[in-house]
Amino acid sequence: MGQQRARRPDPSGARTRENQYSRFDTLNGSHPWQSKMPENCLLYPVRELSGGKVAWFNFDLAREMGLLPQNHPSKMTKKLSQKLLKTFCLRIINEFDQENNIIYPPKTIKHKKYMATRYLQLQHADKTGKTSGDGRCVWNGTVCHKGITWDVSSRGTGVTTLAPGAVQAGTYLESGNTDFGYGCGLAEIDELYGSAIMSEIMHHNSIRTERMLAIIDIGNKCAIGVRAEKNLFRPAHLFMYLKQEDHQSLKKATDFLIDRQHSNGEWEFSVRYKSRYRMMLNEICESFAQFAAQLEREYIFAWLDWDGDNVLATAGIIDYGSVRQFGLRHDQYRYDDDDRFSTNLNEQKTKAKLTVQVFAQLVDFLKTREKKPLASFKGDPILNKFEKYYAYYMKDHLLYQVGFTKKQREFLLDRHEHDVEAFCSNFTHLEKLKTKNKLAKVADGVNRPAILNMRSFLREYPRHLWENKDKNVPLLKEREVFRWIISQEAPSRDAHMGQRLKERIHELQKQYVQLINNWHSLEDVTSITKNLMKRSQVINREDRVTGNALINIVNEIMKSRERGISDKDLQKLMDDFIHSQFMRPELIDPDEYKKLHHSLKQKKLGRVFLTLVDGYKEDI
Repeated sequence: MGQQRARRPDPSGARTRENQYSRFDTLNGSHPWQSKMPENCLLYPVRELSGGKVAWFNFDLAREMGLLPQNHPSKMTKKLSQKLLKTFCLRIINEFDQENNIIYPPKTIKHKKYMATRYLQLQHADKTGKTSGDGRCVWNGTVCHKGITWDVSSRGTGVTTLAPGAVQAGTYLESGNTDFGYGCGLAEIDELYGSAIMSEIMHHNSIRTERMLAIIDIGNKCAIGVRAEKNLFRPAHLFMYLKQEDHQSLKKATDFLIDRQHSNGEWEFSVRYKSRYRMMLNEICESFAQFAAQLEREYIFAWLDWDGDNVLATAGIIDYGSVRQFGLRHDQYRYDDDDRFSTNLNEQKTKAKLTVQVFAQLVDFLKTREKKPLASFKGDPILNKFEKYYAYYMKDHLLYQVGFTKKQREFLLDRHEHDVEAFCSNFTHLEKLKTKNKLAKVADGVNRPAILNMRSFLREYPRHLWENKDKNVPLLKEREVFRWIISQEAPSRDAHMGQRLKERIHELQKQYVQLINNWHSLEDVTSITKNLMKRSQVINREDRVTGNALINIVNEIMKSRERGISDKDLQKLMDDFIHSQFMRPELIDPDEYKKLHHSLKQKKLGRVFLTLVDGYKEDI
């Protein structure tokens, strides 16, 4: 026999397994914003904290970002946990620490400094952004994967001088102090659990949002929340330079935004285009119009305002402290933020439009170097475009909720817009009807509740049509439809169908059927009805988590942690619950959520989650 060949070393063996988490090493504080916009950054030395543990990790997001191999199981390993803690279990060495000469072991201090960024915030007395920005957050850096750049930042890493409490105190604050509001610099773990659950639900239901990558438990009910998005910058990062009339810095910041959007393939134009700012304005206009329409149609309150603080520059949700998903159209709810009440759902369109108006002012300033009053842009053509985009997306999204596909919606909006507008107008009137009771206090604000659950109509009416497809069934009795849509929480004085309401319900059925008939010439009516029924059952399911349901679910999570539930079991329950809230028929098997509910019911805490969702399904 010939001599046996020696085996070559396997390059995909142990060394590769040891390096499978090496992508996390790029999150070392380096961020291109530091070199492009040094005047915007406060740079802090950062130290590693001991005693932390990974409370929750977003495996799907980590694989999407390229931080984990695609074949990595959704299972926390010892090496992965160690890498996450080394990367994210951090605390800044702030001005208080430096002024008081507090010494930390050199081996715990990271080699590079991490940035906190300045941006405009209404709650600061200085309305120009000189003292406001990341009050308890630093940016870990960027990750590039498959041509996409992701921003990663962490909140709860210590108090910076940009925190409202630090500005109020007029002196440097120690991280963890509770003497001044918004001056602690830390984040409570229950807040982060809520953000992780809701942001992932929003993302999978096609609403642009920051996403939570990890929650690092640092003890005493505090944690560090790591978030990621393809662009975490806010309009407020640009608006501060407009306020300050700093043309040079505004130009650099705006070009950075354009460059990021172009390199990520979201905007077709680059910084080399002479007309890039006007092109950017058009992109911003459509994005904010679509976003505002989507929030309104989905009953999502996100507290938009002109300063561009609580929103992504690309039109998406950031900061979940006041974000709520309503069960009905509770458009008179206002959040009480101690010193002021928030906007309400009806006002979000106006605030989105005002944000576009500020962008118009910004673009004009970049072009002319003269800052004109914001009021002089009330007649800017871009605002007419906003109104057109908004009207289109409002109708388009309601047709989506009815169950129509993209092709069907485009046809109806192009050929039968009058019928679409009639249906939308009547539907919107009904969903806006309120209790006869006056505006009243709720746990965290005020509200005057809606009384009709119009998502029930969208869910039940196509089922009625399908079940009676072989019969010559006239329109349903209005009282039967009223029983579907009257809220279970409506006071007895509101549970009465007057003549005008009866007429509107009758008309709504006729308008719904007319939409189907408009498409009938292109497709069999039985097939249309069946598809509408299947899609609407997913889109308008009853078990849709609301803000108050989430608050109570997080309370149950905290109780279970005190009773000793393992992080592994809690991760599984949270992930199953998040998946149970996917309501996009394009993305899931219509029956998949039933299987997910089955898995939740196997666990006592899972059953509690589902009970809370059901109990608060029509709440704020």
